[in-house]
Amino acid sequence: MEAASSSRILPQMNFNQNSASLPSQAKLMLTFSNTSKVSAKLHSDSNDNKNSVAGGLSLSLAAQKKDFVGRTLCSAGVYTYPGNAIESHSHTAEEKIGVMLLNLGGPDTLQDVQPFLFNLFADPDIIRLPRLFRFLQRPLAQLISTLRAPKSKEGYAAIGGGSPLRKITDEQASALKLALEAQEVPANVYVAMRYWHPFTEEAVHQIKRDRITRLVVLPLYPQYSISTTGSSVRVLRDMFRDDAYLSRLPVAIIQSWYQREGYAMIFFSAHGVPVSYVEDAGDPYKDQMEECIFLIMQELKSRGISNDHTLAYQSRVGPVQWLKPYTDEVLVELGQQGVKSLLAVPVSFVSEHIETLEEIDMEYRELALESGIVNWGRVPALNCTSSFITDLADAVIEALPSAMAISNPDTTTAGEDDNDLVGYAIKMFFGSILAFVLLLSPKAISLFRNNIL
Repeated sequence: MEAASSSRILPQMNFNQNSASLPSQAKLMLTFSNTSKVSAKLHSDSNDNKNSVAGGLSLSLAAQKKDFVGRTLCSAGVYTYPGNAIESHSHTAEEKIGVMLLNLGGPDTLQDVQPFLFNLFADPDIIRLPRLFRFLQRPLAQLISTLRAPKSKEGYAAIGGGSPLRKITDEQASALKLALEAQEVPANVYVAMRYWHPFTEEAVHQIKRDRITRLVVLPLYPQYSISTTGSSVRVLRDMFRDDAYLSRLPVAIIQSWYQREGYAMIFFSAHGVPVSYVEDAGDPYKDQMEECIFLIMQELKSRGISNDHTLAYQSRVGPVQWLKPYTDEVLVELGQQGVKSLLAVPVSFVSEHIETLEEIDMEYRELALESGIVNWGRVPALNCTSSFITDLADAVIEALPSAMAISNPDTTTAGEDDNDLVGYAIKMFFGSILAFVLLLSPKAISLFRNNIL
């Protein structure tokens, strides 16, 4: 089957959408066994005829692309490059291309769990406080991270004492570099984690040192959300706006890529977000997730696979309402309905980490078996699957012609900066007093323990 693949370029940047057609044919085979094991194999035969990169770039595509199909380019536990940049040694004099992979990050050791959680909850795109109370962001993050750390440490201890996300993302960066070189597009690939090392700021500084002349930002989140891609892009905007070199650097940001055929891989479990993100802030995540599931099921049906399916959301935190239905509740309902065999698909996760290895493989599997489900299996995360990495390389090449400067140098006056500093100092003074009172309140501590932990 032939289909046009496309990736969305962030509209806020006024980038031109590039929807170069990338014909491919894939076969997905899902096999249940009586021992509750599921095997999934994805084979892809790519057509060599690709649209060439335009827009003034001195790049050319290989007449015959190297065949990566059928080879695992990396796996968790093998050699990874030190640092956060996979260097390329074949840049042309005219163009130095960089690719920035955005990801969440995760604690490397159990000692890193609390500071990692602090960074997470200190992000105003994760805990969205009203403007009047934003001065409480960091004190609140400190409280939540301190109270939540013991439980989170238990989860990370269960999967080896830390998150494998950095190792896998480093391997994906290495594999992507090879895939780009196979198409004669040499590039430096940088890993930019939002909440742990290597931080986004570290990757940006390395890009400056390498004097990159054109950059593609590629989130490792298939669907866009203000709490994932949106948060990282906000950090990039702030850094680029205040820097004379970065503000003029041509950048293409791939907003989402769940529509690409390379992502088509029937219990879909996706990371949830608070309902307010969707209803109040206009987050497109729910719509994109539902469209993603529709496209996957449409592809499976075209191949004669017509299993029933459902979508649920996991990983909710706090007392607010999150996207429904919840994964844990749906598992119980399916067991009550007499469902005996279930294939879990972590549809919003491209890499194995605590939410797949511990939350799905341990917590949800145990819940499913207790609820009456007999045969449980899970499709592995994409990690470094060859067809996935090759498709990421195609997405980068498609996005290159649309790269343009994010913003002009900051024009904020010194007076405005002074006013901001004074206002910030006033808020922090009174906010600290209020936070001190609130955090010492037994009722407040009990509320957090019951609803947030």
